[in-house]
Amino acid sequence: MFPRGAWGKRKPRAGRPGWVRGRAQGAMWAGQGALPRAHPTTAGRGPSSSSSSSVSCSGDSEEEDMGLLEVSVSDIKPPAPELGPMPDGLTPQQVVRRHILGSIVQSEGSYVDSLKRVLQDYRNPLMEMEPKALSARKCRAVFFRVKEILHCHSMFQIALSSRVAEWDSSEKIGDLFVASFSKSMVLDVYSDYVNNFTNAMSIIKKACLTKPAFLEFLKRRQVCSPDRVTLYGLMVKPIQRFPQFILLLQDMLKNTPRGHPDRLSLQLALTELETLAEKLNEQKRLADQVAEIQQLTKSISDRSSLNKLLTSGQRQLLLCETLTETVYGDRGQLIKSKERRVFLLNDMLVCANINFKGQLEISSLVPLGPKYVVKWNTALPQVQVVEVGQEGGSYDKDNVLIQHAGAKKASAAGQAQNKVYLGPPRLFQELQDLQKDLAVVEQITLLVSTLHGTYQNLNMTVAQDWCLALQRLLRVKEEEIHSANKCRLRLLLPGKPDKSGRPISFMVVFITPNPLSKISWVNRLHLAKIGLREENQPGWLCPDEDKQSRAPFWCPILACCVPAFSSRGLSLQLGALVHSPVSCPLLGFSAISTSLPQGYLWVGGGQEGAGGHVEIFSLNRPSPRTVKSFPLAAPVLCMEYIPEPEEGDSRDGDEGCPAADTSAGVHPIICLGLQDGSVLLYSSVDTGTQCLAACRSPGLQPVLCLRHSPFHLLAGLQDGTLAAYPRTSGSVPWDLESPPACLPVGPGPVRALLSLEEAVWASCGPRVTVLDATSLQTQQSFEAHQDEAVSVTHMVKAGSGVWMAFSSGSSIRLFHTETLEHLQEINVATRTSFLLPGQKHLCVTSLLICQGLLWVGTDQGVIVLLPVPRLEGIPKITGKGMVSLNGHCGPVAFLAVATSILAPDILRSDQEEAEGQQAEEDKVDGPTPEPVPASHVGGELIRKKGILLQYRLRSTSHLPGPLLSVREPEPANGSALEHSEEDGSIYEMVDDPDVWVRNRPCARDAHRKEICSVAIISGGRGYRNFGSAAGSPGKLAPCGETDSTLLIWQAPLML
Repeated sequence: MFPRGAWGKRKPRAGRPGWVRGRAQGAMWAGQGALPRAHPTTAGRGPSSSSSSSVSCSGDSEEEDMGLLEVSVSDIKPPAPELGPMPDGLTPQQVVRRHILGSIVQSEGSYVDSLKRVLQDYRNPLMEMEPKALSARKCRAVFFRVKEILHCHSMFQIALSSRVAEWDSSEKIGDLFVASFSKSMVLDVYSDYVNNFTNAMSIIKKACLTKPAFLEFLKRRQVCSPDRVTLYGLMVKPIQRFPQFILLLQDMLKNTPRGHPDRLSLQLALTELETLAEKLNEQKRLADQVAEIQQLTKSISDRSSLNKLLTSGQRQLLLCETLTETVYGDRGQLIKSKERRVFLLNDMLVCANINFKGQLEISSLVPLGPKYVVKWNTALPQVQVVEVGQEGGSYDKDNVLIQHAGAKKASAAGQAQNKVYLGPPRLFQELQDLQKDLAVVEQITLLVSTLHGTYQNLNMTVAQDWCLALQRLLRVKEEEIHSANKCRLRLLLPGKPDKSGRPISFMVVFITPNPLSKISWVNRLHLAKIGLREENQPGWLCPDEDKQSRAPFWCPILACCVPAFSSRGLSLQLGALVHSPVSCPLLGFSAISTSLPQGYLWVGGGQEGAGGHVEIFSLNRPSPRTVKSFPLAAPVLCMEYIPEPEEGDSRDGDEGCPAADTSAGVHPIICLGLQDGSVLLYSSVDTGTQCLAACRSPGLQPVLCLRHSPFHLLAGLQDGTLAAYPRTSGSVPWDLESPPACLPVGPGPVRALLSLEEAVWASCGPRVTVLDATSLQTQQSFEAHQDEAVSVTHMVKAGSGVWMAFSSGSSIRLFHTETLEHLQEINVATRTSFLLPGQKHLCVTSLLICQGLLWVGTDQGVIVLLPVPRLEGIPKITGKGMVSLNGHCGPVAFLAVATSILAPDILRSDQEEAEGQQAEEDKVDGPTPEPVPASHVGGELIRKKGILLQYRLRSTSHLPGPLLSVREPEPANGSALEHSEEDGSIYEMVDDPDVWVRNRPCARDAHRKEICSVAIISGGRGYRNFGSAAGSPGKLAPCGETDSTLLIWQAPLML
């Protein structure tokens, strides 16, 4: 991943094909599982080219003919784009933009040259060679669509040359990308190439193994090339091209100020390129999935049941990776290890041996594909992930069955106990022993406190040090267990029953390449099991022609359905929901990978004309559970979560905006807006859920919406007023005691507020008013709907656009955040017509944007997902989207997102921890000598393998009383007793020398990528499965059709 400012150093990534998203928002794909998003350079025609202008390979088969015109590539000789001398008086941003344009020109020229080399150095000689090293049919298959891609980019170079020539007068490049890459022809040509890439590499690999002349030809061409790039290295470049363009355009946009004529065009260009890259990436993923399943099927007998399952077309490959299977002995010692290929399908887990056959010398020319031999397969519901220390029950050392695939059979005495344990040394038992020892030492401490005499090293100070030392050892042991789990995937699988017919399970242990891989496996296994539930079979449908297209696995999966309020006797209506994220360090490694986002859900509602109610759910367990509820004087209409201020916030020094005093203990705050005009601030659950402050809105107007900005807490009121409470210092960051600033927005109620970086949007009726975020002065306003009777009810932002929903009608509209231009309108009813036949009137009741998906809730209880770009471009909807078969019996009251960030140190491997800790010790231990352990001999410290506890007992030499010891006291003129055996550092020796205790964060963690856990919550009346007969509720519904209900979808971890 490149830093934002390093635009001049970015190069295409060589090696395996894959898309790489160019910012922190994105994901990375390296050929397995996860999907990528973007790399820069694309093929496209300039606007001057004919809409039908393209190339078809001469002599290609009819199936290759797409109706494209035949054009000789050699006739296209675009002038070399060249920037003139840099004019005087350019701003720094203009200088940077010129440099980025130069990078685009250089990158495109290099890409076109690579495509020409593929044709001139490989395809043409192979077609003309006699005798043929590769048949004409196979040659056309290998270089399928390369000529068309070259033509697209040759035309793009022509248009790019004219733009470069007039750059200093116009400074526009975005519209050229839009015109070049929004054509369907570009998608068609690149789609064919991407889908054929795996087949092309397979043909090349087979030819290398069977035809020496072809192998010699490839070697000779590589040696003769100036850069020694192989044919594979050249042919992988089209797959990397669009992500490269996106990186460059992102930097161009970053250096394009607001109001610049090229800014909107650049944002639209980013949208087009990201959408194109996403479509190609999805096609590539599906092609790779089919290829992997076909390769696995080849190793299975045609008559086997597994072969029939794999060839049925109902299996979806979710994840496959090469893992190392390990077998341990009864003492935790490693007996053997071997690499396996593990396949996670949507309903089964398959493990295969890897057998590389063929000449290894060709591996430098083309990637070698392995052959598989299936070792075992099992149904997914029977697979369990078991962590160290989670074997269950108390640990019985004498009656433990160590059973492992590939290990020797245990004794009959052990089998009789029918217990399973496997893994590293018995860390969990050692942890329990330490806990018992600590309890004994605490009792000793109580006895020491009853001593009447005064002794130098037998007193409460020393006894407390013993307790502290053992507590430290407990933390160390917990760290060891955590470390043992980081890269060790332990699966409990069903085995053959014993002679008595009792079921026997066996353990398989895999070592993953890194902790991130372990997290990915545990998370995907968990979600795949949930996906097999009845309500998720299927959970989403794509509204295409046959109405039977299932959504891909990465769609959110319905995890649970819970009543919103525990008080069933009261008919409480839902008002709002927010998620308060809280990090729970007590969760184990697998729990972090599978649980919902850690924290608490605050659900507010009430009865019309009566009181309100708040229910708080904890998400720190496998299923949500109520931890607290309390009544309020009036129904809750809106809620807002206000996180604690970040350290070093640059806004703290702004005039008129007092900085929040972080030393005053500012914690996250949940703000409630009530129907009686009350605004309440509550502390989080961990700090007691106290009401920190309360006030009444001007005129006791109902509070319809709440939003916070760095400078104000904003409340939209029923009478069209916007109340702004200024930020202040102290534990409560908003001044609710003084009267707020009241800004009239319009004659009707303020139904929606949106806080942007430099502005605040407030809706009143069909109009939206844009206010300055700092001064709250009105900048401008615009009409979002032509009907005066319609009100803007919801606004959500993504990239450089805002989607809006209205009080009536089934349409949603997109507006630009800078020019306020209306860019797109989507009718949601067209997506739901196959679920609700004959339903003409549909209204949008809620909106949410999360992970590149626009969630739309309707008054019929149906939820629609529409794809939107994730980058800085315009969030235009380009796909048909998906419709959930799980919904509510009434209107969707709200859609909310719950997110939590997994701690970066979870991703640290044992070796990184050892290196990081050792570096820290080298710095810290220099000026301060460490206490010498008992192994100090002859004045030299013999370093032992093990864990060094960074804890020193306090010296007792200054305390009164004799030294209580069986040894002779030191001479009076001797050295101090600071390093005596009784009060030296405590060393805990272990078998693993690479595990060290961390006592402070390591600097190398600062740049490590975060892992985001995401869940989406919808609220409404009851639960309804639209896929079941007559729309009757499925088995999932735990409540009636009129009860307020929460549906919680869990999304795969963003890795």
